[in-house]
Amino acid sequence: MKVFFLAFLLAAILVAISADSASLEPHFLSDEFIELVRNKAKTWTPGRNFHESVGEGYVRRLMGVHPDSHKFALPQLIKDSVGSELELPEEFDSRKQWPHCPTISEIRDQGSCGSCWAFGAVEAMSDRVCIHSEGKQNFHFSADDLVSCCYTCGFGCNGGFPGAAWSYWTRKGIVSGGPFGSNQGCRPYEIAPCEHHVNGTRPACDGEHGKTPRCQKKCQSSYNVDYGKDKHYGAKSYSIGRNQKDIQEEIYNNGPVEGAFTVYEDLILYKEGVYQHVVGKALGGHAIRILGWGVEKGTPYWLIANSWNTDWGNNGYFKILRGEDHCGIESSISAGLPKLD
Repeated sequence: MKVFFLAFLLAAILVAISADSASLEPHFLSDEFIELVRNKAKTWTPGRNFHESVGEGYVRRLMGVHPDSHKFALPQLIKDSVGSELELPEEFDSRKQWPHCPTISEIRDQGSCGSCWAFGAVEAMSDRVCIHSEGKQNFHFSADDLVSCCYTCGFGCNGGFPGAAWSYWTRKGIVSGGPFGSNQGCRPYEIAPCEHHVNGTRPACDGEHGKTPRCQKKCQSSYNVDYGKDKHYGAKSYSIGRNQKDIQEEIYNNGPVEGAFTVYEDLILYKEGVYQHVVGKALGGHAIRILGWGVEKGTPYWLIANSWNTDWGNNGYFKILRGEDHCGIESSISAGLPKLD
């Protein structure tokens, strides 16, 4: 009995020490944490993207993939076995493959709203309209319309389901809309971008959470198209299995896809290279747009566009380890084909 008590006491002490040491880990926006990551990361380089004053709460709220999103995953695309032996290039970049499609090179800004689930979707939808119309149609789908009006997609700025966003596109359609302050399209984005850095031109990120815009089924007065007539639809929507070759073929044939994965504290510091998680706790689920793939210094990667403006990461982009479902990057791929006029 005495031995059991001593063992129990030792276990309790170890747990307390471990909890204590975890709490002593430097804050993920601190210079100390940047140095910690720098010493551990072998394939990528960290740096400061957010000023320390931004706060953990603000950054956490950018992770807008709701924990229940897997329950709303789309049916998986059944591959046609005929011609499935597609010879894929070692590197592929949608921006270079379809240079006549301007939205592919665009980095959007979700502002202080957990709307990444909507941004990853409307970005890829916009790309695919141009790609499948061979550049004849360019339509900038409105993140504002999707975030505010899709009640089956989740909770607006408080998180949503990427799969449901693509399903909504096929069922209800989405209108056009440019970035905040652009006055472009039917419903431009209503949440202002904020400044991550100290000496920027945008308002400071004060930690306040952007409220979900009101669903207004009308276009701004300067846009001379009826809301209902401005809607563009998807012909079908689906998910892609986690096999990396299936994901590559989908991007190669049809354009960028939406992916979702778990963000850890160290990704917030990404500057260049191929990201691999080395230290820090999980902050939440995040949706992005996957544009292509490649190999850098022997490490295979996915090329990804984020929605935190161009002053984050490598001009708004990052690369992440490919082929190992790193942070779940290959487990939640949503896509679809547009219904063209």
